[in-house]
Amino acid sequence: MQHPVRFGRIAAVIPVKNIKISSEFYINGLSFNDVFANGDPVGFMILKREDAELHLTLQPQHKAPSFPVAHLLVDDANALYTQCQNIGAKIIKSIQDKDYGIRAFIFADPDGNRIDVGQILRK
Repeated sequence: MQHPVRFGRIAAVIPVKNIKISSEFYINGLSFNDVFANGDPVGFMILKREDAELHLTLQPQHKAPSFPVAHLLVDDANALYTQCQNIGAKIIKSIQDKDYGIRAFIFADPDGNRIDVGQILRK
C-alpha cells in the first residue's frame, strides 16, 4: 500500500498587465505583504496576508476571464465589502447571504481578475 501524499500550500496565480499597479492594489488597498519579488523589472511577486497567498505574474496581454480566478474565505465579509468599495474595487456581485450558508460577494482587481469572497455563516 502506498503512503498517501500530503498536500501543502496552494496559491492562486493572478496574471496582471502592470505588476506595480496590481501590487499596490493588494498591498495598499487590501493589506497584503510583499514577501517575494523576482526579475528586473519585476515579473513575479508573492503576496501574503494571514493564510491568504497570491502570486502575481506579469502578463502584458492578459484579458481577464468572466469567472472568479480565486476564492477568498474571510471572517467578516461585510468589512471586506466596505473596504473594497472604499478602495474603488469594482464590485461584480454585491454582498448577499447564500442558501448554502455563505455570505458572499465578488470584486475585480485593476486587471479585471475576479475574486469570490465568502464568509461561513454560523447558525
